[in-house]
Amino acid sequence: MASHTYSPQAHSRAIIKYTKDKLDRIEIRIPKETGFKAQVTEYALSKGLSVNAFIIEAVKKAMEEG
Repeated sequence: MASHTYSPQAHSRAIIKYTKDKLDRIEIRIPKETGFKAQVTEYALSKGLSVNAFIIEAVKKAMEEG
């Protein structure tokens, strides 16, 4: 049986490769002085969601409603 050791560098490379190959990015920008980011984060967490999951869910819902 082969012995494998954990390599943080290899793990980081694997995450970067997975992200590049499997995920798309959409960046949004909001003014800092509005406090909107904190509001979105707080709301998402109150629903048991990450900000990313909440935004995806909200966009899907808006698209379904037309």
